[in-house]
Amino acid sequence: MRMPRHAYGHKTRSGGFGGLLRSRFSLILVGLFLVFLYWQANQSEVPFTGRKQLNTVSIEKEVQLGQQSYLQILNQEQDRGNEVFCASGTVCAGEAAEYTQAVRDIGLRLQAAAVELEQDLLRQGASFTPVADQFDWTYYVVDSETPNAFCLPGGYVAIYTGILDVTGNYDGSVSTADIEDLDKLAVVMGHEIGHALAHHGAERVSQQRVVQFGQIAVGVGLGDMDASQQRAIMQAFGVAAQGGMLAYSRQHETEADKIGLDLLVRACYDPREAPELWERMGQIGGGQRPPEWMSTHPASETRAENFRQWMPDAIAEYERRCGPLS
Repeated sequence: MRMPRHAYGHKTRSGGFGGLLRSRFSLILVGLFLVFLYWQANQSEVPFTGRKQLNTVSIEKEVQLGQQSYLQILNQEQDRGNEVFCASGTVCAGEAAEYTQAVRDIGLRLQAAAVELEQDLLRQGASFTPVADQFDWTYYVVDSETPNAFCLPGGYVAIYTGILDVTGNYDGSVSTADIEDLDKLAVVMGHEIGHALAHHGAERVSQQRVVQFGQIAVGVGLGDMDASQQRAIMQAFGVAAQGGMLAYSRQHETEADKIGLDLLVRACYDPREAPELWERMGQIGGGQRPPEWMSTHPASETRAENFRQWMPDAIAEYERRCGPLS
């Protein structure tokens, strides 16, 4: 029997467009589109470079998390037997006092440079909330062979003694001779402070949230698909997300290098020390590194080359502010 035209048309609309909306692929697309809208709605500008970043964390929450993490890390180091020099309840004398004072002297100059840099950007018309004059700047030295340093949101800085030889006379041992020339240590600290000023920690937290939203969207779209197929698709999504996070991490490192160089010059530390420092850093561990695209950090050679490209402007600005370099 021939079907009436109106019934045929009704069936086409229901089975076509309606079926499309119910399909797994469409659900995934809709979910990912909503994630994209969320991403776009929470973009802000990094005033130091002009890059757009995702940030859904308030400054107050970011600083609170920074302080909590700082105390947790320092307590963990002490539990491992790594002394935190000049911390509350410990004697601050001898080499411990010298290391701590050197780090705090650099920190005072760099934080003053950070305040100045932010105020200059505001005067130039940038729109952002300055943080350098609000941070609870804190500096400690951890007695550990690990060549490490960090600055958490809020201005919470830690320098590990293991990095002092790399930034010092580079003779294979740590001594107070390593803090006779502080320019390379200032390069490291400027870089770490750059991360905090650019809210890279908050950006990473925000990106992780978006990845979680994406996983939910994909998971809902998979519905009752075969379990092995679900695993394969989720693994593919995870690999893609991880690749994106690694790319952003490398971008953060390059951005912090540039901000740190600006701070270095404003604080009148010699910017020419930066390329040599990163050449040294590339030699740690015998120079063995994963390929750059698989790493959270750009290759040390890439970073040294970046500094060489930035160097003419940095030297000119240094000499304008601080006098001729010898």
